[in-house]
Amino acid sequence: MGYRLRVGAVSLVVAALLLWQGEFHPASGGPAGAQAAKSAAPACDRPAFRVIVDVGHTAEAPGAKSARGVYEYEFNLSLSKLIEQSLLDAGFAKTVLLVTEGKARPGLAHRVSEANGASADLFLSIHHDSVPDKFLEKWDYEGEQRGFSDRFKGHSIFVSKDNADLQASLAFASLLGKELKARDLHYTPHYTEKFMGNRRRTLVDARAGVYRYDQLIVLKNTRMPAVLLEAGSIINRDEELLMASPERQALISAAVTDAVDGFCATRRPQSSEQVARRPAAAKQALQPAATKPSANAAKPR
Repeated sequence: MGYRLRVGAVSLVVAALLLWQGEFHPASGGPAGAQAAKSAAPACDRPAFRVIVDVGHTAEAPGAKSARGVYEYEFNLSLSKLIEQSLLDAGFAKTVLLVTEGKARPGLAHRVSEANGASADLFLSIHHDSVPDKFLEKWDYEGEQRGFSDRFKGHSIFVSKDNADLQASLAFASLLGKELKARDLHYTPHYTEKFMGNRRRTLVDARAGVYRYDQLIVLKNTRMPAVLLEAGSIINRDEELLMASPERQALISAAVTDAVDGFCATRRPQSSEQVARRPAAAKQALQPAATKPSANAAKPR
């Protein structure tokens, strides 16, 4: 537990995002210049970088039920273990799998306390999505009537404007969305729709599928960059099967690992005093996305 928190060099984070979005152009134009730029790129110190992989929910408060009656916690635990192993295999030796017990509300406080006490560099909470009850339909599966909704599919990524390192949270979230998209995995845009009511969210990165969810305790109370991934919809009958498949879980794990590696390369150590003095103006980074959701994203049916 005796490791200092590694926090972000904002300029490098911004440069990385601009490079991805095509708004930053290196001066060199030939192969030699490209090689020099690659050599000058910062390298990730993987053995020193600590990621908390948080398993959403608990065995006692297991979250949503899938279309076939499996609790969300089982999906979260399975995927989180694969992500943990993928990061360890990639050299992120300080990766921590955070499994919480007990009721929901005390569990949230425990997660935050564990992450802050571990001086983590990144907090990633793994969940699987459902829908409000008003969207549920009924079907018979294995002799029981169960709820489902095939109306929406896809993942979603959330950050909070109240996180201690908002800009870095948004940077990692955008990198993660990029890596998922590169593997032909698309986010769901339905959180932007008026029919979602109080579950409607602001889309702050329309390319990557990053939303604001300011009230989430694990995002707003952690003292390091924090992101929550809803990996897919388990209330959608087809997507539930995909989310349980080794192939889909491997794709998501690889996307997370590549995003962590890219994010880690932008980080530089700072003291705890520097972390405490982060300007509140950083919250201005979370403005609504100016562009519309991708045409490839799932649409209500």
